Amino acid sequence: MSTPAPGSDATATYLLGLADDALVTAQRLGWWVSRAPELEEDVALANIGLDQLGQARGLYTVVCDLEGAGRTEDDLAYLRDASDFRNVLLVERPQEDFAVCVVRMLLLAAWQSEVYAALASREGPARGVAAKAVKEVAYHLDHAAQWVLRLGDGTALSHERAQAALDAEWPFLAELLEPDPAAVAAGHPDPPSLREAVLARIVPVLTAATLVVPEQSTGQPTGQPTGGRRGHHTEHLTDLLAEMQQVARAHPGATW
Repeated sequence: MSTPAPGSDATATYLLGLADDALVTAQRLGWWVSRAPELEEDVALANIGLDQLGQARGLYTVVCDLEGAGRTEDDLAYLRDASDFRNVLLVERPQEDFAVCVVRMLLLAAWQSEVYAALASREGPARGVAAKAVKEVAYHLDHAAQWVLRLGDGTALSHERAQAALDAEWPFLAELLEPDPAAVAAGHPDPPSLREAVLARIVPVLTAATLVVPEQSTGQPTGQPTGGRRGHHTEHLTDLLAEMQQVARAHPGATW
């Protein structure tokens, strides 16, 4: 068993959160296969989900190496309970409305773009994973932006649906930008420092889409959704994991 490097605990904790974000996002996007509004979008969402899955796998591998406890990426994905996951609440809720799907993708991809760029710019165990992810999430961001523009500046109905989706998803952005002690301890930017850069990617798209940008709170008001990084999740994550993990848990130790 390898000996963890100094500071590896904080780095592993930080990267585990990013990996869980990507894995849960991938699972949610998989729901859209055969359900997207057009065939081309079926393929696009499937590919974006696969990108997120690849990011999760790469980060899980790094986390396992840092832990030095003999766990594998499959252990992290399939053998943890909901309370052990560290993903933000934004990604775990169902997104069975297409407007919600693309608005959520816009918010997440804008944030991931900044996080992965920071990881790729410095030496560290996740630098290679992040360098690849930067290119992938740039496409995700552009894809989401094009759809938000199309819906927001489209028909009266599409505009109404897009605005409703934005109003529902926006409060969850705050959790991505709240202070993260693990990030700071690992030598990475504290999320609040990324706020202006993230908003600079999001707000111009919403404005061009003729959508009303919700109030841009600078704090963490009472009642704003949070807790995912500490293992406090909605019932939706429990349901998602029950479906995702059922085969691995029914056949422990199986390989194929």
